Amino acid sequence: MTDAPDDSADSTQPAIDPAQAAADLERLLRATVERLDASGARDEALGEVRLPRGFGPFKTSVQIAPVGRAWRLGILLVTSDARLFRVGRITRATETGRPQSLSLSVEQRRAERVAATKGHFAEGEVVNFEYEAIALDPESLARGDGSLSIDGSRVVLAWNSPGDRRDLAAYLDEMFVLLFDS
Repeated sequence: MTDAPDDSADSTQPAIDPAQAAADLERLLRATVERLDASGARDEALGEVRLPRGFGPFKTSVQIAPVGRAWRLGILLVTSDARLFRVGRITRATETGRPQSLSLSVEQRRAERVAATKGHFAEGEVVNFEYEAIALDPESLARGDGSLSIDGSRVVLAWNSPGDRRDLAAYLDEMFVLLFDS
C-alpha cells in the first residue's frame, strides 16, 4: 500500500475557479447594491484628504474633499457601482469652534471635522476617509492575501485576525438586516 497524499483534504486548493468566484462576487455585490438602493438605505460620503498647497502664509488648509458615496456595512463600504472598500476613518462635518488645548486625540478628531467642513460637505454629514480598496479580481481572490479570499466554494472576508474569516454573502445579508431592514 502506498501513502499517496490526499488532495481532497488540502484546503489550500480552491474548489472553485477564481474567475468563477470573481464573477459570483460581482453578482453578489450588484445584488447587494440593488437591495440597498431599493430599500432606500442611507448612504454616506466618501472623502479624500487633500494636503495644503501653496507656501508660507498663502497655504490652503487641509481638507477632506468629496469623491463619492457608499453604504457602510460594518467593516465594508459598498459603492453604487459595486466597488468594495474596507472602512478606514470616519468623521462628521461640523463646526467645531476653536481649539481648546485638550488631548492630542481630541484635537485630531476636531481637525478631521474641520477638514470635512472645509471640503464642503453638508453640516452633519458623515464622511468616510482613509478607506482601503479591496481587490475583486480572480488573481487577488486566489492569492487570498487581502480582505477577500476563496475558501472551498465561497468567498470569505478576513475579519479581525488572519484566521478569522466569514462567508461574505452571509456577512452582507446579516449587515443589511441589522442596519437597514425594519
